[in-house]
Amino acid sequence: MSDPVGIKIEKFFSQYKPHRFRKGEVILRADDSPYFPIIWAIAGVKNSYYYTAMTQVVLQKNSKEETLKFLKKDPEVLFELTSRILVGMGGLLTNIEYILTGNSYRRIISVLTLSARRFGEYTGREKVIINIPLTHKDIANMSGLTRETVSLGMKKLERKKLISVGKKRRIIIENIKSLEKEFLVSEAEPSSSPAI
Repeated sequence: MSDPVGIKIEKFFSQYKPHRFRKGEVILRADDSPYFPIIWAIAGVKNSYYYTAMTQVVLQKNSKEETLKFLKKDPEVLFELTSRILVGMGGLLTNIEYILTGNSYRRIISVLTLSARRFGEYTGREKVIINIPLTHKDIANMSGLTRETVSLGMKKLERKKLISVGKKRRIIIENIKSLEKEFLVSEAEPSSSPAI
């Protein structure tokens, strides 16, 4: 982080012992004393979720009291945190909508488009590389599908030349607008018909 607010956040957390997690490791279990869910620190809401690392992660653990003191002291930091929470909630609400209303194919597309927005790097006008290694199992976990169903959907997207797999198993969205259009077109399919 090179922005002034980012530097303040880094400086605050750097004084605490780092905890390292590899991809796939559980960062936080339900009922654990939370590492980072700010909802617990601010509102006292108990954690009931598991958090798993999608990439290598380094976290610093500190007390609720110290975190609240830090946030109350600096409105810019609190504003930045609030902005991040709202962006995350927007993605979460979109994902919930797709999972509840979409067929399996649409759910796979939604994970890819959300991942592209969050982790993507534009390499052309509409071409996006998702800069984290997303396996079919990862996509299955995010979409509430089986790995096998995801594999079938990914093959369909590859056949349609909407996605490909690049170096280091990074998913390449060949044209993000075409993928979003595919999502809308697949919406018209009856939900009782096989999605893939």
